[in-house]
Amino acid sequence: MKTLLTLGLMVLGFVTARAQTVKLAAPVAAYRSDRILVMPAHGISPGSLEAFQVSLNAQVLQRFPGLGELQVVSVPAGETVSGLIAKFEQSGLVQYAEPDFLRQLDLSPNDQYYTNGTLWGLHNSGQGGGVIDADIDAPEGWDVLSSASNIVVAVLDTGIRRTHEDLLANVWTNQLAGGYGWNALNGTGTPADDEGHGSHVSGILGAVGNNGKGVVGVAWRVQIMAGKCFDAARNGFDSDIIECLEFARTNGARIINMSLSGTAFSSSLSNAVFAARESGIIVVASCGNEAADVDVVPRYPACLDIDNVISVAASTRSDVLWASSNYGATNVDLAAPGHQITSTFAFTDNQYIGPLSGTSAAAPYVAGACALMLAKYPTETHPQIIARVLNAVDPLPSLAGKCVTGGRLNLRKALSPSIQLTSISAPGVLPYQLRVSAGPNRPCVIESSTDLTSWLPIHTNTTSASGTFDYTETASPNSSHRFFRAVSAL
Repeated sequence: MKTLLTLGLMVLGFVTARAQTVKLAAPVAAYRSDRILVMPAHGISPGSLEAFQVSLNAQVLQRFPGLGELQVVSVPAGETVSGLIAKFEQSGLVQYAEPDFLRQLDLSPNDQYYTNGTLWGLHNSGQGGGVIDADIDAPEGWDVLSSASNIVVAVLDTGIRRTHEDLLANVWTNQLAGGYGWNALNGTGTPADDEGHGSHVSGILGAVGNNGKGVVGVAWRVQIMAGKCFDAARNGFDSDIIECLEFARTNGARIINMSLSGTAFSSSLSNAVFAARESGIIVVASCGNEAADVDVVPRYPACLDIDNVISVAASTRSDVLWASSNYGATNVDLAAPGHQITSTFAFTDNQYIGPLSGTSAAAPYVAGACALMLAKYPTETHPQIIARVLNAVDPLPSLAGKCVTGGRLNLRKALSPSIQLTSISAPGVLPYQLRVSAGPNRPCVIESSTDLTSWLPIHTNTTSASGTFDYTETASPNSSHRFFRAVSAL
């Protein structure tokens, strides 16, 4: 639909590149005592590494061919993790060996629904003492698009309650092998949720919309692939997370939601996220709930310096940073609603749980928005989609200096960015120079009129990755007085 817009101030885009994190002393990270991760060195004979492992009585438990033959190796009786790592590193047969680090889910419980105002993050009219419009403008965004039924979003978490009334129609199914995702804890395609976190996250991004039941997700229709890599005690290790990442990457996921974090940098986890990047997959990560600056003490995967990672903080119904949310001027990209969020319950098919708070709840807002963006712009790459999302935030004073964009997710702006036309030439100077600002890679038309009634197109172009293009008007200075406007060509 074409939209008439008047001349106005140009909206500047934000730089989306993440600065390289300086490694500082971090808390000692927990890890499994019975296995490590080993990356074979380039060009070595597989037999030589195998023989070395046999000499140590270390057994290869799992291999990841798509990640350079990364291996999960057992720690033999009488050996320690640090001791075994040292032996592998001294052998000259590996690029690296590292612990199988423990990561944690980023949702912290603190205590029904759209029509009664419970889902303030989607539409905020001031309910519960909140600030009007402190939301993602979901109703306005849904006027543009509400379905991403062809987009697969993997949720790496505690699993999902597949039979829930508000999730069942949107759960991805494996047409080749059966099942609805991958359970790395038992090696099956049935990642049932035995804790609740994964079902809560899934409902935020993709609970079925307009079905008269419970809650509604950011995307009314979407395919949610469940990846269970956390147990009922919310413990999850890198090897299991990587296994689910690889399953998602090789089974059609376009987006991966990772509402989890840890302080330890892992080369293996980083490589798995980079492999997802090479497959064009967007990774949405929560930045953690310690009220800490992650530019100082990073959290991973949110702080990985890879351009497919979107790092998300949590905002409140008052449009301020949630008190327990982490932040970071260079390592956190934007905020999204994450305080007092109600969603689908994991232990019955028709109940809901909340309000719960955490950056874990904020990340799936962004993942759902990205799914709708991919559905609307199917040919765009992951940097283009991410740029659309980040350039469309609502800037907030409370977020200035707390994240790259200084803003909170806005679905309407991301799906239908405003078009602005400004003059960039000095007053009275000919020829006129005009600038169209409309979000990245958007076809727009400049039209002119002498009476503000009849409009004729004079120039069509597509904005650059930064969201603009310029036009020089070469008409004779003796021509009739003319008006200009910019409209969408879509």
